[in-house]
Amino acid sequence: MSGIAKSIKSNPTTNKNSFQRLYNINGWCFVLPAVILVSLFMIYPIVNSLWMSMHSGRGVIIHFVGFNNVIRLFNDPVFIKSLSNTFIFLIIQVPIMILLSLALSSCLNSPNLKFVGFFRLAIFLPCVTSLVAYSILFKSMFSYDGIINIFFMWAGIIGDPIPWLSDPFWAKISIIIAITWRWTGYNMIFFLSAMQNIDKSIYEAARIDGVSPIKQFFFITVPLLKPIILFTTVMSTIGTLQLFDEVVNITNGGPGNETLTLSMYIYDLSFKFVPNFGYAATVSYVIVFIASVLAILQFRIARDK
Repeated sequence: MSGIAKSIKSNPTTNKNSFQRLYNINGWCFVLPAVILVSLFMIYPIVNSLWMSMHSGRGVIIHFVGFNNVIRLFNDPVFIKSLSNTFIFLIIQVPIMILLSLALSSCLNSPNLKFVGFFRLAIFLPCVTSLVAYSILFKSMFSYDGIINIFFMWAGIIGDPIPWLSDPFWAKISIIIAITWRWTGYNMIFFLSAMQNIDKSIYEAARIDGVSPIKQFFFITVPLLKPIILFTTVMSTIGTLQLFDEVVNITNGGPGNETLTLSMYIYDLSFKFVPNFGYAATVSYVIVFIASVLAILQFRIARDK
């Protein structure tokens, strides 16, 4: 024993290296199950779908076509229509939702507002409801003889019912209203939590200097919420590019593919039409590409000068 102790003392570098090696082995033993699961259920499907996007064929009988699927995209009128519809939802709905959630969070952050807990719960509650349930409810409300048309005609706002679900323009409006109703409260929670972490002394100093509440909002609150605004914008952009449930359950892509989105087109290519998983994978990577480009642009625009 004394000889071993002397050898350890005489070789401190070797002892340290042995301990570091054992420490690394123990660390990998804890991390390895997670690495295996992530590789199996995330990395492998991504790589496999990328390889599949270079194939084409019906069902499981596929053959390698290289980048022909990419060329096919530009000659596919249904894909171009779904891409334009998705961008319409993205350009219109995301800014409206971000601005609305920002305004609501500012109002709910007021210390003078009564029943603030009730209002916060009421606005946040839609985002925890079932997607299918609320979509079917909206479809019923916006039908030709639904409660929306009945109310507008009773109030004298319109003379004839609005074809919410059968007219291309109003069908898009119905989808925008539905997803705005559901996801505004989700973004509002992020803004509200960030506002409550802003130092109150900043606003007190601004009030002493005679700064109006509106200027406080635009010149103090909004700049300090810049990281949260960037986060919610990126997440809302990705979510809108993947829009599926509301379109399927409210309009089913109609009328005449006027509300068809990229995600719904991917579903149709995979399960509704004659299955072409290779081409569907190619369309799915269009969403990945667009989301990546828009996220990079948003990060560059929002970065500090």
